Amino acid sequence: MTAAFALAGCGSFIGRSQAKDIAEINVSSPELREGKPLPAEYSCRGGEGSPPLRWSSQPLSEAKSIAIVVDSHTSSDSAVNWVLYNIPATTTELGPNAAADPPEGSGQAKVTGGKEGYEPPCDPGSYRFTVYTLNGKVDVQKGAELPDILKKIADKTIARGRLTAVDIQ
Repeated sequence: MTAAFALAGCGSFIGRSQAKDIAEINVSSPELREGKPLPAEYSCRGGEGSPPLRWSSQPLSEAKSIAIVVDSHTSSDSAVNWVLYNIPATTTELGPNAAADPPEGSGQAKVTGGKEGYEPPCDPGSYRFTVYTLNGKVDVQKGAELPDILKKIADKTIARGRLTAVDIQ
């Protein structure tokens, strides 16, 4: 599980010996604001599912797919709440509740709680919505373990950006 949080963290999962230039992605949302509370409708108290996300970066010729990892850190726990991968590289936004109707060809991992798709956070803490541009597709078998999927995302990352919500409204 440590590997899961290192990937979603500062990129330390990719060792120094494998260091590569990672381009920056700007991540935004019509519903979320950096450093502000997560709207309750996107938490376990609401029924909206995953929030809408938008991202932009310089076009990267080697971009082959996009991945999104949502993780949470509370005073008592850390968890991965959503992993969506193999999003077409030309995609620059997801609407509300994209976990219920993901882009064609994409896959979702079973998250920390054992559910496939978006598991809304419940406890006060920080919630990081990280978007990765990958230089290939995440090639895993159906039902692959979360750490395996996160490792493949880390290995293929060429750009990264994040939007962090703090606490829940």
